[in-house]
This record gives sequence, structure tokens and C-alpha cells, in this order.
Amino acid sequence: MTAIEVEGLSKRYGPKIAVDDVSFAVAEGEIFGLLGRNGAGKSTTVDCLAGLRVPDRGRIRVAGFDPRQDRRELRQLLGVQLQESELPDRLTVAEAMRLYASFYPRPADIDGLLAQLDLTDKSNTRYRRLSGGQKQRLSIALALIGRPRIAILDELTTGLDPVARRDTWQLIDDIRNQGVTIVLVTHFMDEAARLCDRVAIMRDGRIAALGAPAALAQPTLEDAFVALTGRRTS
Repeated sequence: MTAIEVEGLSKRYGPKIAVDDVSFAVAEGEIFGLLGRNGAGKSTTVDCLAGLRVPDRGRIRVAGFDPRQDRRELRQLLGVQLQESELPDRLTVAEAMRLYASFYPRPADIDGLLAQLDLTDKSNTRYRRLSGGQKQRLSIALALIGRPRIAILDELTTGLDPVARRDTWQLIDDIRNQGVTIVLVTHFMDEAARLCDRVAIMRDGRIAALGAPAALAQPTLEDAFVALTGRRTS
């Protein structure tokens, strides 16, 4: 079954076209990657999926719901971790979890989620004192507190050291194994090749290629990315 359908999505900011006639579908239980260099349209696309921006044109359905017209229903099914997510410095991990849990009628078990994400011993730590990796794990926990069917994870491992990145990859695998469909925005080709069932490579607001990472490899996914976008990636 299809978890996400996007048809003819377009969005501009003044004269700049951010997303230009983008279409794709994501199957239930899939990890679907959105790849592209900065300004390619990835974040605008997922903002539209989450109902945070209004498309100029196009049709979007997430779990069968329109992200703008059915926001209340979709909020119970969709977990979102955005690239620029920040919390108040003085808020503790436990306070953040209780706050987000209050938004849902049947939230996940807070203690269990903190244990799964290796944050139990940080439950009374203020946000400003968390490391980069701990902040990323907390953002995942907050995205999962509502027991979502679908999760959007935007640039999840940017700024993390190699060990923290690989730990985060294992967490994403674990989340998918629980039946959650994932849209993963990344500019790391090794991450996409390791995690994603399919990827869409975006350039100048359009999809330049879409398929399984192995099918797009020329001979590697990074080579395909460079050929399609004209720039070297991280």
C-alpha cells in the first residue's frame, strides 16, 4: 500500500522556484531518501508533506490525508524531525518528552523510548548540555512519541562524528523494523546507500533521478549524484 503520494508539487518564493512539478510515491514500510545539494528543494518538499508550507500547485496525500486540510488527523500519524529543530536551553529531556507526549491521546512509553535511544541517564539533563548526537537522538524520540505510522527525518546526521552517525543509522533501521515508513532527507551518499530502499535525487527543484540506490549507481551512488547535480557532495 502507498503511504505518501505526491503529484505535480510546485512551490515558489517570489521569483525563485523551490520545487517544480515534483511527483513520487512512498510505499508503506519503505525508507525513501530525498537527496540533493543545498537549495535543491528537499526541505521545501518535506515541509509541504508535513503541512508546514502551502504548495502553489499539486496534490499531496500522507496516509490518505491532505496535510493542510486534515492537519488534526495527520498529526496523530506523522512524526517530524526537521533540520533546524531546537528546544529551549533550560528544558530537560524528560520535560520535553512529557510536553510532546501531552499532544497525543495514546503516546509511546517515555521511559521505553528513552531507553531505546540511550537517553535514560540524560532524562534530567538540560537541552543546552546535550551533545550533538544526544540532541539528534532526542529529536528522534520526540518524532516517535506519538507512535507515528510515518516519520520525516531531515538531515538527521549532519554534524555528527562517524560513530554517532552509524549509531543513528542503526536507530533508523530499528524504527523501520517497527513498521514505520520513513522519508529521509540527506546529502550523505553512504547514508542513502546504506539505509534507503529508493531515493529521489533532486536538482533545481525537480527530480533528476528516482530508483533503488544500486540501480542508480554509476558505479557508485555518489558518482550518480555528481553526474546528475554537477557538484561534488560531502
